[in-house]
Amino acid sequence: MGVFDQVEKKLESAVGGVFARAFKGDVQPVEITARLQRELDSEAKLLSRDRKLVPNEFTVKLSQHDYDRLTPYSKTLNSEISSQVLDYAAGKGYIFNGPMAIEYVVDDGLPIGRFKIASAAVAGVESDAPAPTPGQPSTGLVVEVNGVRHPLSAPGLTIGRGTDADLRINDPSVSRVHARINVVNADSGIQLNIEDLGSTNGIVVEGVRTRQAALVQGSRFEIGSTRLQIISPVSNV
Repeated sequence: MGVFDQVEKKLESAVGGVFARAFKGDVQPVEITARLQRELDSEAKLLSRDRKLVPNEFTVKLSQHDYDRLTPYSKTLNSEISSQVLDYAAGKGYIFNGPMAIEYVVDDGLPIGRFKIASAAVAGVESDAPAPTPGQPSTGLVVEVNGVRHPLSAPGLTIGRGTDADLRINDPSVSRVHARINVVNADSGIQLNIEDLGSTNGIVVEGVRTRQAALVQGSRFEIGSTRLQIISPVSNV
């Protein structure tokens, strides 16, 4: 029995055969599994000779009809599909930033039986950055990464994958202590800059690879495969 047949059999057993009847002629779990595996292959980014980073968060876009049929079974469906995709990734030497997640959404432009996949490599983030203390210069800005925000105050914070970093990003392309955002109280006011701390993959600020650069509200930069931005929590720029 093939991998895809196993997925269908497990799902059918879990829902007492209702699943198989409900999806006859519509989007099939085996099709989603195969497409996710192809997505890993097409989006894999080389980290080293034996390691490739692949997406870990997936959005499956469906017609309203297929969405209504799939979502009642999404928990069982995702459990079985994820298991097969993780096994496939292990056999290929692929590496994930974080836990695998599959979400289903409606795309009104899709006909019944057709679907699309969108994916992203989203790293888990933890922060030990200290909170501002009274009298400590504050920028009023935050650094945002994967939807999580971290206040910026003097003297700044370090970013990396290791436990020594203030802002930890679970991204294998990020060095243990990768970069530092400095908050400087200059005569002209508080200034921000980012500096590379001897990382393997460097930093990219506004699309330009650099070792050091000034940052302002709205600045976008990349550390490893992870994108970050300086924003104002008030204006949400």
